[in-house]
Amino acid sequence: MDGDGLRLNMNLLDYGILALYFVTVLGVGFAARRAIRTSVDFFLSGRSLPAWVTGLAFVSANLGALEIIGMAANGAQYGAMTVHYYWIGAVPAMVFLGIVMMPFYYGSRVRSVPEYLRLRFNRPTHLLNAISFALAQVLIAGVNLYALALIMQALLGWPLWLAIVVGALIVLAYITVGGLTGAIYNEVLQFFVIVAGLVPITVIGLVKVGGWSGLMESVRGSELGEAGLHAWQGTGSTDNPLGAHWLGIVFGLGFVLSFGYWTTNFAEVQRALSARNMSAARRTPIIAAYPKLVIPVVTVVPGLIALVTVKGLGAESGDLVYNNAIPLLMRDLLPNGVLGVAVTGLVASFMAGMAANVSGFNTVFTYDIWQAYVRRDRSDEYYIRVGRLATVGGVLVGIGTAFIAAGFSNIMNYIQALFSLFNAPLFATFIIGMFWKRMSPLAGFWSLLSGTLAALATYLLYKGGVVPFNSDLEESFWGAGIAFVTVAVVAAVVTPLTRPKRDEELTGLVYGLGGVDLKGDVLTGDRVWWRSPVLLGAIALVLAVVLYIPVF
Repeated sequence: MDGDGLRLNMNLLDYGILALYFVTVLGVGFAARRAIRTSVDFFLSGRSLPAWVTGLAFVSANLGALEIIGMAANGAQYGAMTVHYYWIGAVPAMVFLGIVMMPFYYGSRVRSVPEYLRLRFNRPTHLLNAISFALAQVLIAGVNLYALALIMQALLGWPLWLAIVVGALIVLAYITVGGLTGAIYNEVLQFFVIVAGLVPITVIGLVKVGGWSGLMESVRGSELGEAGLHAWQGTGSTDNPLGAHWLGIVFGLGFVLSFGYWTTNFAEVQRALSARNMSAARRTPIIAAYPKLVIPVVTVVPGLIALVTVKGLGAESGDLVYNNAIPLLMRDLLPNGVLGVAVTGLVASFMAGMAANVSGFNTVFTYDIWQAYVRRDRSDEYYIRVGRLATVGGVLVGIGTAFIAAGFSNIMNYIQALFSLFNAPLFATFIIGMFWKRMSPLAGFWSLLSGTLAALATYLLYKGGVVPFNSDLEESFWGAGIAFVTVAVVAAVVTPLTRPKRDEELTGLVYGLGGVDLKGDVLTGDRVWWRSPVLLGAIALVLAVVLYIPVF
């Protein structure tokens, strides 16, 4: 390890590329401002965007610095098992969202995920979800801010606090000005910038280790050994790098955690709600599933390259923690010019991730907390102003929560703990309420609350040493599973004791009661067979299975 630690040897060309990116992003924000006339324009892009734009924004919103830094860290720490987060932990849920759940979201014309819960259950369930979602978004925004600060610290040698504040101000500027449209069009730009920044790391890294076969030989000789090259071998027990049983992977990650994140996380669903019609809304997450299938090439593979080329990687603290796998590779592998593109890609990934959190937060705060419970029946201009102030507030709180994330050596472990706490019980409440019309409003509230408390108790008992798990991630899988089962049990107990809603109140909200029109707003171009959401989704699922074969 050289004396400069993580400091990158940037030159004028590299800084020029980064500066050009900042100017472009702010320009997009100001251009989007002209399209904002109503609150629906500000918070949902006027429901006017084509599927390819919302699809790329959907995947880009998830492709934050958290994903890039965190999944490369997991690649180095857990090896090929990290691909579970993509092929079983994302793609099936994205397809399910597009085919099954988007018709209810888009068809009911709700402006947010919590608003759906208000219509399906009652106002207490709505408020509980709105508050928990807002809290989750500022915590996750803090993770993205911290991830950017790591890059800025490496890049410029700035102290952590200064990097966090400067990064927050850049995102604040273009969301406050351009609303969701500014965020979405920047996310499309950021998708291409992120990929352009990460591909050279993979290509140059593979050349350095002697190609794919050389990488596999090196991983076999590392502390992970042969197990680092397989996704499913050893999962009949917990004797594997992830410390997880296949049941935890399939049920905890593949079902509860991933479906909870992709189908009920409004920071993602908001992109599909901004699509121009039902067909485009349904195709949004399915289009996003295709790039998601191959993203491990630029996240997990660099993690493996870092494992075998960076001596001492995996320290508890300092420059050699797993979180620094990507910055260390950038320092060691990339020439100037390419380095500028890679740094810009990482900065773009942070901004995409945080923008998704903040735009989700400002919408839910404005519509589901402020308008619903504090100030009703005000003008559109008033709510746009509240949304802009909420954006400022969300970013300021995110700055504070960034310092919480700084206490974790692998930020992906922290984020999975947050998902098991907030998303898993919400998904369980959602999916049972969507398919079981008898589930009562009171059952909705008590199920959501008890599931959240069960996940929190599991996490605290693990941290307190009372309940042992093999790894932080195994705890997340089990915490999510326990939350789901708790919600189901409470719903089954409370529902028979309480009054359900009438069928006519649930039309368009519950499976089997009608009220969802899949064809009414279809455009001529959407009728072609290859734009069928069901066909596109089926192909994505087949590809996810096929990709597992080489690393089984």
